[in-house]
Amino acid sequence: MNGETKTRNVFANRNYRLVFLGALVSELGALLYSFAVGFYILKISDNNAFLQGLYLALSGAALLLFTPVGGVLGDRVNKAKIMYVCDYVKGGMILLATVLMMILPSPRAHLAILFVLGILGSAVSGIFTPAAGAMLPNLVEPQQLQQANAYFSVKSSMESILGVVLAGILYAVLPLNVLFLAVGACFIASGVSEMLIRCDHTPSAEPITIRLAVSDMKEGILYLKNQKAILAVLGAVLFINFFFTPVTGNFIPYFIKTDLETAPAYLFDSLLKPELWSSVFSVCIGVSSLIGAAIMSAREQEEGCGVKVAKRLCVFSGVMIVLAAGYGWLVASGVSLNGFLIVFCAGCLAVGFLLSFINIPLNTAIQSKVEKNKLSKVGSLLNVGSQGMIPIASVLAGAALQAFGSTMLLAICAAGFTVTAVLLLTNRDVRTL
Repeated sequence: MNGETKTRNVFANRNYRLVFLGALVSELGALLYSFAVGFYILKISDNNAFLQGLYLALSGAALLLFTPVGGVLGDRVNKAKIMYVCDYVKGGMILLATVLMMILPSPRAHLAILFVLGILGSAVSGIFTPAAGAMLPNLVEPQQLQQANAYFSVKSSMESILGVVLAGILYAVLPLNVLFLAVGACFIASGVSEMLIRCDHTPSAEPITIRLAVSDMKEGILYLKNQKAILAVLGAVLFINFFFTPVTGNFIPYFIKTDLETAPAYLFDSLLKPELWSSVFSVCIGVSSLIGAAIMSAREQEEGCGVKVAKRLCVFSGVMIVLAAGYGWLVASGVSLNGFLIVFCAGCLAVGFLLSFINIPLNTAIQSKVEKNKLSKVGSLLNVGSQGMIPIASVLAGAALQAFGSTMLLAICAAGFTVTAVLLLTNRDVRTL
């Protein structure tokens, strides 16, 4: 652990603090960017939900394509170096794209620039993510992993609370180019922090070639084939993401544009512009996630978390059913838009709390079970497996919204999520995780 003395609190570790700070700044930039792009594409495309879905799908496909590359590099190249180089590249691309958008002001040019930036930025993220995901077990003691993951969850929750509110305010009051310049600066600042990380690394004895990369990926696949509990969870997460991503990525912006903006009045309309309700939903998730993560950081590291996670996902599916039914009854039937806003906020509070009690023990269990020299490869395969159907989900959700509306989309998502959660609960292998 780089000569670090064993401490009770993981923040006593200098390298952990640097990783934490770098992630805080870059994720804040990513949050500002994704918030702005989601609404801006709808704005300049005449509220075209399919085009927004296509953007999400192409970006997601690029992420999936390059994640295995990141997995191979992460186990053979210094992880800290991968992280800061990726952040510098991404920050530079955003700054360049901002300049191009200022030079070329037409909506078509902006759409083209955003699509190219989304694809290239996601490719860089695909290389970044496996290295970042495998970093913590190399920096902290095994018994500190749950605490380290819990603090990262606290960070994400704080970003959801403060960052999304900030994003909504900045999007409302600042020109898009100024907001994008701030995002680019965030990634550059994150790279500076990550350059100071000192992580033990043994250079690869062999030059990295395509043949070696393919061999490494085969090794990771063979390793995963023997981890039946992880494979069961991976299969479940694949479909859970498929059915949940459209709710956050497609439904919320579309709901705000089609239902909230066109309403003659809505809850707190004197204080909140329609776009800021997206921030309210994120704040609700963030507050409850923060509470859940704080609880997890103070608890003993969970052993045998598989069945617990499956049960919590079943509760999650119940929340999805309530939200789908709530929209159909309160909004689609014209009963009460304000009532649905309250129900959706309550659902977001429940989702945030559940996410902490699902993600933290699950990540900790996987990091503990997988050998350190295989973490990046395995992590990249898990990322590809869990995210593999998100691009398809984004396109289908956009088409479904355009053709059938929000009620049908939410009903399908709730049903699919519920079936997946029940199947995971009844899987015997999950009990060994």
